[in-house]
Amino acid sequence: MLVTQQPVLRRFWYAVMAMDKLAAGPQPFTLLGENIVIFKRADGSPAALRDRCCHRTAKLSKGTVQGDYIVCGYHGWTYDGSGACVKIPQNPDMQIPAGARVPAFYCQEKFGYAWVALDEPLVPLMDTPEDSDPAYRRIHQFDEAWNTGALRMMENSFDTAHFAFVHKGTFGQGNQPKPTFFELRETGYGFEAEAIVPINNPPESHRITGSTAPTTTRHFFNQWHMPFLRRLGLAYPNGLKHTIFTCATPIDDDRIQLIQWLYRNDTEADCPAAELNAWDTRVVMEDKEILESVNADAPVDVTRRDEQSMLSDRPGMIMRKRLLDLLKEHGETEVHGWGRVIPIREAATC
Repeated sequence: MLVTQQPVLRRFWYAVMAMDKLAAGPQPFTLLGENIVIFKRADGSPAALRDRCCHRTAKLSKGTVQGDYIVCGYHGWTYDGSGACVKIPQNPDMQIPAGARVPAFYCQEKFGYAWVALDEPLVPLMDTPEDSDPAYRRIHQFDEAWNTGALRMMENSFDTAHFAFVHKGTFGQGNQPKPTFFELRETGYGFEAEAIVPINNPPESHRITGSTAPTTTRHFFNQWHMPFLRRLGLAYPNGLKHTIFTCATPIDDDRIQLIQWLYRNDTEADCPAAELNAWDTRVVMEDKEILESVNADAPVDVTRRDEQSMLSDRPGMIMRKRLLDLLKEHGETEVHGWGRVIPIREAATC
């Protein structure tokens, strides 16, 4: 599925960047192939516009923010959060033409990030109890571009079969390619998947798991929220809870912005955020290496038999079916690029 060619995907919320980044001024981002600019208004709320001035097409992200407005760095044309031009410095007494505006997009702050929907959202942004629970702390983890597809990242997030192979350098047990328990329940937003997996617990992960035993178990309480958001709740035997949110925000058909944050029911003294991030970086980089080797275009119409599957692929197969159903519900068919030549990039940028 080529995500930029499926209009319905524009009707979901995507995390695009940490709000902290907006302190430096307007920031560019590419979402589903659309070049946008994010800026912070005087009250601290974010706004998102197309990253092109309607005068001579300069990038608004090269401009500045003044109060509630973004000012083009080329000729000073000034826009409000709705995309309307409110000032043309060279003609202060002239009525601003009605067509002097740029497209605006739905934008709001949540969980410390700016979120954008390019068209009217089908569902509201999710909530999570940890964010308002004083027993938990929130830790920013990742904000980086990967050369892979959004659906590939989501499938991988629910794939317990790869732990023994991809994560053998961190927590994976080579002789344990299957969980000891697995159950999946479909929901309106996607599905919930529960699993219990024995894992290795090397010394560098002792404070992460809260155990010094050489092995322990992870109890997964996983949620998939259509189309590309994962909530992973990990519970360890000692009562420690470790909840990860992962957004595979689609930059275009071949790249995502991986945005991830974490909640823990312990303290900085128990396990410093830097130590948590260092361990999770090791784990995530193992995923990155393999995911950047796959075809970013994951098929959602499995009747084409572009790939073979096995029983443990059930979460990914449900994702594909639900996404295909979503397309059909909105009068779309899957646009795919199987057989196309994918360009090789030196580095991912957005």
